[in-house]
Amino acid sequence: MSARGAEPVPATGAGFAARPDYRVDIHARRNVVRAALDGVCLAETANSLLVDEQDHGLVFYFPRSDVAVALSPAEAAASRCPFKGEATYWRFEGDGGEPLCWSYEAPMEQVARLRGHVAFYQDKVTVSVGQAHPAVSGR
Repeated sequence: MSARGAEPVPATGAGFAARPDYRVDIHARRNVVRAALDGVCLAETANSLLVDEQDHGLVFYFPRSDVAVALSPAEAAASRCPFKGEATYWRFEGDGGEPLCWSYEAPMEQVARLRGHVAFYQDKVTVSVGQAHPAVSGR
């Protein structure tokens, strides 16, 4: 369910039609990934999605079920990515008065796996990557 109350409907990415060579690669990862703000855990998961988008840095998306803070929509914030769709920005208690995370409630069909996941601004929140379980070993 979206922040606006209607069930989201995925769109076809107009950006992909204009630039069919543009890459948004999504990789499931089983490493423990953690997002924290001032030492407080905001999210921790072993089921993240690592998004490697052309012309962007790497971004980890956390399943919403692994987010440890109660999220509420940041009504004034809005943006649209031609490759992923309309972003919904989220607030939570202790966020310093600005949204620190976002999601795509109705992502473009090419990146539909992002539905139900939240990403955090890495310049505002500490995102750390730990060991996968079971660990990959060279022994």
